[in-house]
Amino acid sequence: MATLTKTAKRSSGTSTAKKSASSEREKGALATLVDKAADVVTSIMPSGRRNAIDLLKDDHERVQSLFDQVKSSDDKRHPALFEKIKKELDLHAHIEETIFYPKLKADGDKDLVDIVLEGIEEHRQAKMFLREIDALNADSSKFEPKLKVLMEDIEHHVKEEEGEMFPLVEDQFNAAVLDDLAVEMEKEKRNFKKSLSAAA
Repeated sequence: MATLTKTAKRSSGTSTAKKSASSEREKGALATLVDKAADVVTSIMPSGRRNAIDLLKDDHERVQSLFDQVKSSDDKRHPALFEKIKKELDLHAHIEETIFYPKLKADGDKDLVDIVLEGIEEHRQAKMFLREIDALNADSSKFEPKLKVLMEDIEHHVKEEEGEMFPLVEDQFNAAVLDDLAVEMEKEKRNFKKSLSAAA
């Protein structure tokens, strides 16, 4: 009887392990299906509904909301807010530099290309500030001044993009192109987030 009980326990343990492994496989398969479904939904969205410029403006609004929280909160909250700001800016810069800017440089006129080149330089400076702030201790006397300059630089960059670059893009690229760019950018966002999660 004792032998049967031990055997039953071993069998139950093996069964639980198999169920757990099966559950993990199912979760992985489900995540893949969700990603594919998102790609399909994004690819068939009606023209003009969520184009590339809409997506970038949404990013700008999320970052500005974080900036507003920094401006209205105690310094003690700023390191945690900076971490969120850095993630948003890293992601935003990545999709602009890998998809949006290359398209504008390839097919835009000289005025648009000049603004894109200026935007790329502003990204380079912002990344330098992000690295410097990230390396500081939260109680460093340099943290707050550098964070303030970063926010000012980004606000200037956003003003130029929305006031100068985006109107030129809308003049030079039709709705279908901007919709296609949105699909690519959304997909690249998901891939970039996955790569960050894997590296963490």
